[in-house]
Parts: sequence; structure tokens; C-alpha cells
Amino acid sequence: MNNAKQTLRICHLYPDVLNLYGDRGNVMCLTRRLEWRGINAEVTGVSVGETLYAADYDLFFIGGGQDFEQEVLLPDLAAGKAAEIVAAVEDGKTFLAICGGYQMLGRYYKTWDGQQCDFIGALDLYTVGKKTRMIGNYAFSFDDVPGTEVVGFENHSGKTWLGSGVRPMGKVLAGHGNNGEDGTEGARYKNVFATYSHGCLLPKNPVVCDALLATAFTRKYGAAELEPLDDDIENNAHAAMKKRLLG
Repeated sequence: MNNAKQTLRICHLYPDVLNLYGDRGNVMCLTRRLEWRGINAEVTGVSVGETLYAADYDLFFIGGGQDFEQEVLLPDLAAGKAAEIVAAVEDGKTFLAICGGYQMLGRYYKTWDGQQCDFIGALDLYTVGKKTRMIGNYAFSFDDVPGTEVVGFENHSGKTWLGSGVRPMGKVLAGHGNNGEDGTEGARYKNVFATYSHGCLLPKNPVVCDALLATAFTRKYGAAELEPLDDDIENNAHAAMKKRLLG
């Protein structure tokens, strides 16, 4: 593929607020894997009080945050960003959302003591908080690329349940996943990839990173032929964690 004039524009939403456990590294991974292929990458951070023009971007990243930080963002989302995000999702733009960012795309979060925070409703899912946390290294299948296992780190007290039209990213192989009950992990709707996987996700799972990039390229240019990269280091890190978790 001729990459000379091709560019992916990445929007990092709330980079200074939603950045638990190295989630920012996902943006760095996306950028590097583009640059190594000779493809232009433009990253723009959009935070509280700044206007989001979602049509300007090809790929969006939303990192993780604590319950307090999510609540702080609600007025800013209601001031215009929520409508832009929903429109971008429905338009088929590519999203990667981690933990708190994942929950934020849903309909609501209800705390363990019954208080409800209404979120943006871009995806038909909801989260209910519990007193017991689901924490630790975990693994799950990646249904978009059959035969692929994802390794990551989860730390959440919220249990997420998927609704109409939303399918999981995969099935839990070790750990808890969405809720620790139904064996699912993450959410897929149109070109949204949402997961509880911190750690950060993409450097240890280059197949997932390239799936995101291919999705964004196909949406923008009609096709994607990403040149293979030397992923020996990444694959060795992935294999070591997979062996610890799955034997």
C-alpha cells in the first residue's frame, strides 16, 4: 500500500484525567506502529472545556478513570461532547475505550449503594458497582481474530452487562472480565472496541492494535493492507504472560 499521503488522525479524549495504569501507552503504540510503516499519525488531546469536533478524527481513545473522575466529566460531556461521541460511533468511527472509558460509553453506572450516574448511551450496556473488586492479570479470547488470546490487567468494582446489539470482545480465559458471572469480556458495537484491559493493552497485544488500525483504515480509505512488523519482543512478552495465566 502507498502510505506516502495517508494519515490517521487520533483523538485522545481526556488525556489528563483518564490515564490509569499506563493507558496513555495505547496511544503511543498506535502512533509507533503507524510510523514504523511510514504512515502519518496525528494525535490531538481533547480535555475538559475544549470543543470536540468528532468528524475531524479517524480513531478515538478513551482511557480509564476512577468513579470520582467519571462524575467530574459528566457536565463536560453533557455540554456537547456526548452528542459528538454518539454521532461518531454511529458513523462507524473507530474507538478504543478502557475500563472507565468503556463504562462511560454505556447508559449508566449504579454505585453499590444505589446512586446512579447516567452516561452517554452510545452503547446499550450498563454497569453496577459492587464492594468487592475484580483485580489481577487476566486473559480473554479476541473474537475479531479467531485463535487470538489477549492478556491484560483488570481492576474494577463495576460489573458490566451488555444489551441489545452489543457483543463481547471475547470470552474470559482467566480472571473476571465484564462481570465475573457470564464469562464475557469487553464490548463490540459497530467499530467500537471496549475492554477492562489496562496494562497497557496494545503493546502486549499487537494483533489487537493492528485490528484497530485496520478498522480505522478501512473506514477512511476503503481498504487496509498493513505491512507486517517485527513483533518478536511484543510476542515474547505476550507469550510469557499467557503462559503464567493459561499454562
